[in-house]
Amino acid sequence: MPPLSTTGLSMPPEAPIDLHLHTHYSDGTWTPEGLLDHLVDAGFCLAAIADHDRVDTLPAIQALALDKGMPLLVAVEMSTLWRGEMTDLLCYGFDPEHNTLLELSRDLLRRQQENSREVYANLQRKGVSLPEDPQVLANILAMPSPEQPHGLVALLKSLGYGQGEPSAGRMVQEAGCAYASNDLAAVVEAGHQCGALCLVAHPGRGDGFVDFDAPLLDELRQEVPIDGLEAFYPRHAPARTEMFCEYARRHDLLVSCGSDSHGADKPQVKYRADQSRDLLDRLGIRVG
Repeated sequence: MPPLSTTGLSMPPEAPIDLHLHTHYSDGTWTPEGLLDHLVDAGFCLAAIADHDRVDTLPAIQALALDKGMPLLVAVEMSTLWRGEMTDLLCYGFDPEHNTLLELSRDLLRRQQENSREVYANLQRKGVSLPEDPQVLANILAMPSPEQPHGLVALLKSLGYGQGEPSAGRMVQEAGCAYASNDLAAVVEAGHQCGALCLVAHPGRGDGFVDFDAPLLDELRQEVPIDGLEAFYPRHAPARTEMFCEYARRHDLLVSCGSDSHGADKPQVKYRADQSRDLLDRLGIRVG
């Protein structure tokens, strides 16, 4: 494994951390350089850039973190489904260069690109006058996988379509647009094969994602050997956060904390390092 920005790291219990951030490598607005500079200036002691399904960028991000002196966990947020519903998974602490998650992420991108091509062709068959210039579609296919549906919507709007009803989003959806994802169990298995710790992201967020309570978490754990939960999350009410923490204590699960910040309009959160002490300990980081 190459040198990591977190090697030999220790910090006090109150040290500010944020273990769930995004850059323009997936669907955020920060550049990695800009985000790391901001984290240093804001006094964070540890963070994790967990761009959606972007395992390929991790070596470069670690090199950048080392250069800037900003401790950064190796992390990725994988787009997954459980029982046919969105259940994103945070994977931490694997070799950024040699891991079994890379092929899953590459296959997901390939499937998203296939879907984008299909939607483009379906819109043309429906009579939508799209540019014949192949570079227009190529630009969409070059986008990170979660941005390609948005790219198709933006293209329709730029051509004057979808300003009323049906909306551009509805037009793209009716043309077969879908977000590519992987099976949750398959991602956990691949993650464990390369030493990753796999935690359910924002388990109480809702908004199209599975909204877990204790009985549903019991069912999940019977099917998939998850390692923990992102208990601390801005959209979790205090009672939900406490429920997730208590559930984790009862079942010997790890706890993470993250803002899910995608840009300056959704700021990072200074969680305490001891809120994720057991997770960090498993990752070789001493707290206290």
